[in-house]
Amino acid sequence: METKKHPLSKPLTACICAMICCLLWGSAFPAIKSGFAWLGISAEDSASEILYAGIRFFLAGVFTIIITSVISRKFMYPTKKSVPKVCFLSLFQTILQYFFFYIGLANTSGVKASVIEGANVFIALIVSCLVFRMEKFTAAKIAGSIIGFAGVVIINLTDGGFDMSLSLKGEGFILISTVAYAFSSVLMKHYSKEENPMMLSGWQFLFGGAVMAVGGFAAGGRLPAFDLKSVVLLVYLAFLSAAAYSLWSMLLKYNPVSKIAVYGFMNPVFGVILSAFILGEAEQAFGLKSLLALVLVCVGIYVVNSGKKENAVQ
Repeated sequence: METKKHPLSKPLTACICAMICCLLWGSAFPAIKSGFAWLGISAEDSASEILYAGIRFFLAGVFTIIITSVISRKFMYPTKKSVPKVCFLSLFQTILQYFFFYIGLANTSGVKASVIEGANVFIALIVSCLVFRMEKFTAAKIAGSIIGFAGVVIINLTDGGFDMSLSLKGEGFILISTVAYAFSSVLMKHYSKEENPMMLSGWQFLFGGAVMAVGGFAAGGRLPAFDLKSVVLLVYLAFLSAAAYSLWSMLLKYNPVSKIAVYGFMNPVFGVILSAFILGEAEQAFGLKSLLALVLVCVGIYVVNSGKKENAVQ
């Protein structure tokens, strides 16, 4: 009954909030690549990329914990029972997802990465339906997932066929990161039944960011001296993570996973548009393959939501 009454369960409110999240996440694609360029971090310097990511998410955790504590009018911290949930959620949401995402993004274009990230919508549906049994896996969801993944395949096609040269450290790592994210979305939905989702968000960012920063530094990662614009960009990246994921976690708490995950198609849309203008990838962004891939992702989402309404499997 709580889900139906909460303001975030209203379709229009959920739509607006989800679009704001996706706009923020979409802006991360060109922002991260710009940050690497400004600091002189090369695509081969994986340790420095992970160190940079770790600092970003540690700051995101600090921001989220402060905001949550102010809203709750008390310091929000995980109980002994909550600590394992925070660690497990952090493993998928921050450590695994962004370990692969940062390295992958450094080895591919922002446009291509943003489209591949759109696959998380369909992976989340599969995880929610088949792994956690939270919803029914219908024919419409199967068809929509296939169509959506077709978009991921097309963006990697060349005149000679499927571009295997992208395999692991580029698009392959980006795809792995989407799987980790899909699991984290379903885990957040599951854990938020008993826990404050913003508290979970803040502490999992803090823990995951610390692990990544320490790991990146231990592996030899170093960051040159920051100038003002690099600091501002890092703070922005931390803010967007704190704001977007906290709001997204609240949406997952009060709505079915499929209802919210489906808005993830706007991540590649915003990512493509922003990458095109900021990174100068307009030719790729508005090329036939990219446009066709985006159309397939959008069609897949329509098909997923065109089926009859159903009760979620408990």
